Amino acid sequence: MVVARKSAYEASRQKRLEENKKRMEELNLNKLAQALHTPKPSPMKKVKPKVPKQPLDLSAVRRSSRVADLPPRSYREVPIEPMGKPRSYSYQRRDLLNRVYASDEDRQYAIERAEELQSGLDQDVPSFIKPMLQSHVTGGFWLGLPVHFCKTHLPSRDVTVNLVDEQGEEFPTKYLALKTGLSGGWRGFAIDHELVDGDAVVFQLVEPTTFKVYIIRVNEPGGSSN
Repeated sequence: MVVARKSAYEASRQKRLEENKKRMEELNLNKLAQALHTPKPSPMKKVKPKVPKQPLDLSAVRRSSRVADLPPRSYREVPIEPMGKPRSYSYQRRDLLNRVYASDEDRQYAIERAEELQSGLDQDVPSFIKPMLQSHVTGGFWLGLPVHFCKTHLPSRDVTVNLVDEQGEEFPTKYLALKTGLSGGWRGFAIDHELVDGDAVVFQLVEPTTFKVYIIRVNEPGGSSN
């Protein structure tokens, strides 16, 4: 009896499988399931071979026909010609790490001596006193002048201003009107006259673009020296 039941179950199961198979074939699900289970080969990524870069030839850059026959222009920086004639200085540029600063007392005493010298000059000729700082005599060598004096007595454009020391030697410098100061050429004057922090310098405008210069040394007891 158990065998009969088993045979009936197997017959019923087989019948259901055949019905399901037939239904899947009608819906085309069999091919779809097969397609889902079949892995597709992934295409290999094509790697382009690296081409070494060639240095750019600036001479081959397309140029206007108007300048095509001219030689290529060089934009390399050209050093600026210093103001005045070349000079040989008696000492090397000061070590910025070993700067010597004047005391307040010595600095004030040099200014007082400069004021005394200035009082003996022609009062009809404009003049001013400029105490020296480290930025004037080391490093950048930039000398800013009194703004009011520049606006009143000096040209409103960039010009060459000559500095004449007490020996009559002339030093051309570049005056920058917008910045009211001396740039190119001042370094040579400062080094040649061994100016140091605390010196007091009297500038007397003897001509529209010429200063007579008197130097009061901070480390000397009195008088002026070049």
